[in-house]
Amino acid sequence: MILREEKPTEKAPSVRSGSSRGVKTVGQTLISRVAIQGLNAGTGVLTARLLLPAGRGELAAITLWSQFLAGLVSFGLPSALIFYIRSRPERTRELLGSALGLSTLLSVVVGVIGAFCMPSWLRQYPPWAIHTAQWFLLVTPLCSAVAVLRAALEANNAFTTSNFAQLLNPVATLAFLLVLLALHRFNTFTASCAYIFAIVPVLTLLVWQARHLLVNQSLPSVSSSRLLLTYGLRSYGIDLLGTLALQVDQVLVVAFLKPSDLGVYVVMLSLSRVLNVFQASVVMVLFPKAAGLSQDVAVALTVRAARVSLFLTGACAAAIALIGPGLLQLFYGKAYVHAVGSLRLLLLEVTISGCVFVLAQAFMALNRPGTVTLLQALGLALSVPLMLLLIPRLGILGAAFALLISTCTRFIFIYFAFKFTLRVPLPSLLPQKEDLDMVAGLLRRMNRKQAA
Repeated sequence: MILREEKPTEKAPSVRSGSSRGVKTVGQTLISRVAIQGLNAGTGVLTARLLLPAGRGELAAITLWSQFLAGLVSFGLPSALIFYIRSRPERTRELLGSALGLSTLLSVVVGVIGAFCMPSWLRQYPPWAIHTAQWFLLVTPLCSAVAVLRAALEANNAFTTSNFAQLLNPVATLAFLLVLLALHRFNTFTASCAYIFAIVPVLTLLVWQARHLLVNQSLPSVSSSRLLLTYGLRSYGIDLLGTLALQVDQVLVVAFLKPSDLGVYVVMLSLSRVLNVFQASVVMVLFPKAAGLSQDVAVALTVRAARVSLFLTGACAAAIALIGPGLLQLFYGKAYVHAVGSLRLLLLEVTISGCVFVLAQAFMALNRPGTVTLLQALGLALSVPLMLLLIPRLGILGAAFALLISTCTRFIFIYFAFKFTLRVPLPSLLPQKEDLDMVAGLLRRMNRKQAA
């Protein structure tokens, strides 16, 4: 696949034309995300039924850490790489080399620290599970490298490759699990290996597709590293908040709840996170497309994307909330039905949280990552004390309440930042006719393509 660099321009004729250029890519990304969520649902059903709540909880406790720790020390490098490759394409190879070097160093350091802390954090789990979780931290640098390479490809408009790389991870995981099942070797340890080592084919694909960017690489330079960190440290808070918002609840639940309760919570969380497909598809395309545009165009594109994704996510969340009990019993079994109340809270939370991250892309594209980092940090800071307060009292329902309160606070902050930081009118998030027309047009094009 040949990747063509396309330098962003301020000469976007209108919001409508900017939206139309990205709608095809958003549609492709949406299809990819739907497939990813379907595959994740398949692995979730398989592990929930075969391992039962206790085994599913142990699986989550073992496999949580590599992606989580890699996200904790991203230092905003993927976002910085996208921003500077789009604005300074002549320095792509230099910037990519520095980003890979920095991310590898940081992930190795945090992996060593995590290995020392693991026994105290997983004290409720058997020794074999603790030791396995420690050894699996060896793949933390691979997780960081995947994030950096995907950012480089997306900055060069290679969204198809990035989508396929994300799809390959659950495909590999499900394939490994099915092989284990066929060989009658399906247990918590072997299932953990399937989840962890699915990163290897993904990294192999990305390295191959980005090989033209990796040839003739020099050692990371001080100037490019400084340039990346100048933007990255200001946007790091957004990456950090995103990582914490998605996983800090699981990190705390691991420490407070027994494996069976963790297993139930992970199932509720994974089912609700299926709805991330809409906002994640939009965000993946929106930031690279909006970077470098004028403020009016970037804000208008972001607000329209937020309206459309919020409408679609809210409609799906309402449907899942209504059929929740039957859905849980049919796919996961009776052991999980009692947690339907937590599922409904998490569905509301994921709808609002997705809107927050779509709106945040306007600040990222306009080189204002520090402002949104500060605003969202104030909201997310509520989640940890709320979880410490509510999880011991209410269990998994307390974790869901804490996430919802924190997310609502972050939404208020980011919403009013449009007026007080960007000095633009407060965005309307109610769907408009042109938004619905855009969605209808996309669906018609997808139907025509399938019919052909």
